[in-house]
Amino acid sequence: MNKLDSMNEIVEEVVKRIQQQQQNTFEVEASGRHVHLSRQEIDALFGPGYQLTKVKDLSQPGQFVCKERITVAGPKGLFQNVVILGPERSESQVEVSMTDTRILGINAPVRESGKTEGTPGVTLMNGSAVVTLSHGLIVAKRHIHMTPEDALKNKVSNSQIVQVKVEGTRPLIFDDVVVRISPRFATYMHIDYDEANACGITKGARGYILK
Repeated sequence: MNKLDSMNEIVEEVVKRIQQQQQNTFEVEASGRHVHLSRQEIDALFGPGYQLTKVKDLSQPGQFVCKERITVAGPKGLFQNVVILGPERSESQVEVSMTDTRILGINAPVRESGKTEGTPGVTLMNGSAVVTLSHGLIVAKRHIHMTPEDALKNKVSNSQIVQVKVEGTRPLIFDDVVVRISPRFATYMHIDYDEANACGITKGARGYILK
């Protein structure tokens, strides 16, 4: 094999890898600050037996935006009109960005959703109703919800940590992205507004896993 043939093989392999990556792209969504509430906190903030009102479905099956809004308060500042996402959960959780933690005055860790042990608490308010969580405030770890079928295509396993290149006005490679696989999911990557602004994404932006 001469040098030209060898070079052509290398170019073909690079092109093939790029095409495979492009075929396995997924939508990247920016997620703003929001709250997941348990039955205990719903009762305390809105009244016993109160049912959250669904107004819009989210990309993940069964998840939805609620009409109800609350205030999230810390020692230094607060956020009003914070969206509640349904359905209700077994444990309340508040997800904010790093910038938000500085405004609240609470040093929240980066965690996967649901892994709230040892996290700081925060105060939730709805009018005169006030609830102070003992824990549950997190900065959500960037992640990909993925179907088993798409996991096979991308050759990844559940809880695997990957790099993802996200296209935007300022394309960016995100490290330390956790893959979460379930037949209950639709394949989307979720990042917060700090991360979204860093790469200048707009609605419909795509990303792909780097190998």
